[in-house]
Amino acid sequence: MKLYELRPVWYVLHTKSRFENVVYEGLLKKSLDTFLPKIQVKSKRRDRHIMINVPLFPGYLFVNTNLIPQNHLEVVKTTGAVRLLGNKDGPLSVPDETINSLKIMVSCPEPLSTGSRFKKGDKVIVISGHLTGVTGIFQQYRGKGRVVVHIEALQQFAAVNVDEQNVEKLPEILS
Repeated sequence: MKLYELRPVWYVLHTKSRFENVVYEGLLKKSLDTFLPKIQVKSKRRDRHIMINVPLFPGYLFVNTNLIPQNHLEVVKTTGAVRLLGNKDGPLSVPDETINSLKIMVSCPEPLSTGSRFKKGDKVIVISGHLTGVTGIFQQYRGKGRVVVHIEALQQFAAVNVDEQNVEKLPEILS
């Protein structure tokens, strides 16, 4: 039998693609302590030259709760929620210091960047630009914000450079 923390701790909640705000609002309506770190980036749309707020970690947000079964169910039943990140023993908590550091970092006006979104061998799909819809295997980063995607066809490879912002990792069930 698993013992649950009686005091709330932070957990990482995986969301459906582009559902971070929906999940965030849903958890707030349930009066759950939630943190969705966002950063400002220049809009990718060619007809706009504005700064927009986007999630720092696309597809993820943080929720502070004790994981008694009722609370766990409330979290994962939220529209757009996929699962709490963890291992075979259950969800893994995130230290309070990490969350506090993230809160300070996103409130700072300095540009913020995260680590690699992809690793070699990840199955990816191009989500915008001239190559929208192309799926392939992530090969490597090529300098400033570009990735090389290998596309296997007829037992051969064709490689193309794609801007990192135009590529998303395919969910495990689709890859």
